[in-house]
Amino acid sequence: MSKNNEKWSSEKLLYFEKLVRDKIDSTKEELESTKKRAEQMRDASQNNAIYSSHMADASGDHVELEQSYYMIARLEKFIKYLSKALQMIEDGTFGVCVMCNKMIPQARLEEVPHTTKCVGCKERI
Repeated sequence: MSKNNEKWSSEKLLYFEKLVRDKIDSTKEELESTKKRAEQMRDASQNNAIYSSHMADASGDHVELEQSYYMIARLEKFIKYLSKALQMIEDGTFGVCVMCNKMIPQARLEEVPHTTKCVGCKERI
C-alpha cells in the first residue's frame, strides 16, 4: 500500500467509519430539510403567480429556489463522496495518499474524510 506499509489501525478505521456515517446521517437530514424548503418555495411561488406580484419579488423568489436546488445537488454529491470514503475503508485504501503513498494526517481526514491526497500533494496539482 504505502512505501513503508503504513496504514491506519483497525481501531482508527472504526473511528473514521463512525465519523463518516455520522456525517452521512447529518447530511441526509440537511438534504431532506433543504428539499422540503425548496418544495415549499416552489408551491408558494406557484400560488403567488395567481395573484399579481411585483417582478422583483418573483425574481427574488426564483433566485432563492435556484439556490436551494444548487444546495440539494451539492449535498447529494457530498453524500456520494462520503459513501466512497466508506468503500475506501472497506477496501483498505482509506487514509493513504494516492500520489505519495504516505498516510494522510488524521486532522485532514476528520475534516475531509473522502480525500485521497495529503495536503502537500493536493497543493501540487
